[in-house]
Amino acid sequence: MTWTDITENWTTALDRLEARFPLLNRDALNQPPEHLHGLSQHLAATHDLTPLEATEELADWLFVETLARQVSEMRLH
Repeated sequence: MTWTDITENWTTALDRLEARFPLLNRDALNQPPEHLHGLSQHLAATHDLTPLEATEELADWLFVETLARQVSEMRLH
């Protein structure tokens, strides 16, 4: 899953992000950040994580979301 995939489906992505990161501020994220780094910074601030921890947590989330999407697409074919 790419950053473009996320931004093009921001509402769905935000719901899924909130399931993983329940302290995120939806009001501050009513629009997707310009870059993935901006989202990482927001997660660090709202979840008491270091910037590196937030980046790693976000990378893990993206990996799982990518796998879920691939499985979903395989079921369609």
